Amino acid sequence: MCGICGEVSRDGVEASVVAVVKMTAALEPRGPDAGGMVGRGRAVLGHRRLKIIDLSEAAEQPMVDSELGLTIVYNGALYNYRELRGELEAKGYRFFSSGDTEVLVKGYHAWGERLVERCAGMFAFALLERDTGRLVLARDRLGIKPLYFTDDGSRFRFASSLPALLAPADTPVDLDPIALHHYLTFHAVVPAPRTIVSAIRKLPPATVLTLGRDGSRREWRYWELRVGPHEEDARYSFEDWQEVTLEALRRAVRRRLVADVPVGVLLSGGLDSSLVVALLAEAGHSPQTFSIGFDSVDGESGNEFAYSDAIARRFSTNHHRISVEARRVLNSLPACIRAMSEPMVSHDAVGFYLLSEDVAPHVKVVQSGQGADEIFAGYHWYPALLDSADAVADYARAFFDRDHAEVERVLHPDLVGEDHSRALVVQHFGEAGAARVVDKALRIDTSVMLVEDPVKRLDNMTMAWGLEARVPFLDHELVNVAARIPAEYKVLGGGKRVLKEAARRVVPAAVIDRPKGYFPVPALKRLRGPYLDLVRDVLGSAKCRQRQLFRPAYVSDMLTVPDAHLTPLRGSKLWQLALLELWLQTHGI
Repeated sequence: MCGICGEVSRDGVEASVVAVVKMTAALEPRGPDAGGMVGRGRAVLGHRRLKIIDLSEAAEQPMVDSELGLTIVYNGALYNYRELRGELEAKGYRFFSSGDTEVLVKGYHAWGERLVERCAGMFAFALLERDTGRLVLARDRLGIKPLYFTDDGSRFRFASSLPALLAPADTPVDLDPIALHHYLTFHAVVPAPRTIVSAIRKLPPATVLTLGRDGSRREWRYWELRVGPHEEDARYSFEDWQEVTLEALRRAVRRRLVADVPVGVLLSGGLDSSLVVALLAEAGHSPQTFSIGFDSVDGESGNEFAYSDAIARRFSTNHHRISVEARRVLNSLPACIRAMSEPMVSHDAVGFYLLSEDVAPHVKVVQSGQGADEIFAGYHWYPALLDSADAVADYARAFFDRDHAEVERVLHPDLVGEDHSRALVVQHFGEAGAARVVDKALRIDTSVMLVEDPVKRLDNMTMAWGLEARVPFLDHELVNVAARIPAEYKVLGGGKRVLKEAARRVVPAAVIDRPKGYFPVPALKRLRGPYLDLVRDVLGSAKCRQRQLFRPAYVSDMLTVPDAHLTPLRGSKLWQLALLELWLQTHGI
């Protein structure tokens, strides 16, 4: 797990070492253990390292293989690297390290860009061919590892975070109006390739980008999620799917133990993280587990310790209960926002940030239950979509924070155009690979909304403290299995039905049958006292007024009755505006 960056000149001028030094420095929290750079005239690559697999200096990056003429910078974990190494050794390749980075180098030489189709894990890498000058970038199937870039025609830069691309201070910072529309509609989600900053883009998941010495650029997608049963799946009963699901999850959890350091678990006490702990125990592992809780507000509980404590006792884990006072949440907000590659409005961003701060001194790797709600249909809007007669309207009613008419009331008139967000859903729902309405919703939630909210949040907040988070529910083979299960087996019975019934073999019923919980930070939902003061200050600041992003009348109405403006997902619309402005100010935009 690391941070990567680089610059490639496209006009014959040497790449800027200074720019890459600044980008590398900005990525230091992602890789506090070591750093390095390699320059070759028109190309300079930078790296920050978090030592997880092969702790020796033989695995340092950028990794140069002079014999093959390849240089790589890589962020992630390749869980099947030993199997791939065996295949490569059988082909005659010799290795000088024992980790996964070199496997990617040799694998690329052996199989070219198709290497990515053999990889099981999370990754973002950039690989430079010495002899051709070609740069190849790739990102894992579910976008677990981030990769941003900017291309002005004369130079191409990439980095693991958006702020790293701002570090050289010469990147244009104009805002993207379409991205703003998405941010205000999709609970702060801005689907790839866009970001809030027009000049900065992100490589979509499951995508390979190649940049030729002549300036040519090509992208191709190597994996597509198809949702709905396959023809041969008709023979599977509900009980069969339980067995298939549990076995796929067992394999995913075991894979994510591949490390040369201990692996812990972020234990919320919900079904998903409890299932991870149970399967680790079944495999003979008793990890350290970590739970976090916050002060209650207006009777809304800020913790689920009763459930996480029960799981810790049941499976005899070395458990850490972390209680966070409201004052610590407020004091941590500036640093949390600084750690965001993009503005993330979800209240639990600061929860993961604070949890990671306290977990990092104990372990360097954790498994998390993120992703199960999307792939196994755990959200409340899926049942209504089983028999939907108007797919887009029903999905929008349940998921959108605002409709287009309200976005027009929020933004300055110069920033509002068409209903870009609804158009994106229409386009996505119209693509092949998902026939039923509920399957279309599951596909967009898994391939877009999950990637750009929970997954990104987990990566940003854990990596801010040099902590690697692994997500077994996003094992691509498990995702493919879940996508094939008939929707009724997932949606009915309160959601995640097949997963719940499979879990009964290993998890106590009290955890499975409990009401659905979330990762609550009530103070950012029910804005009071110093939190409300912060929101008033930032939205009333000179910088905010000069930016002319939001219409004053809309902001004034929201500030008059802060609690009256919640989204369908129960988030604060007021906090959403303030968070965007705070993020822009934090990063000098």
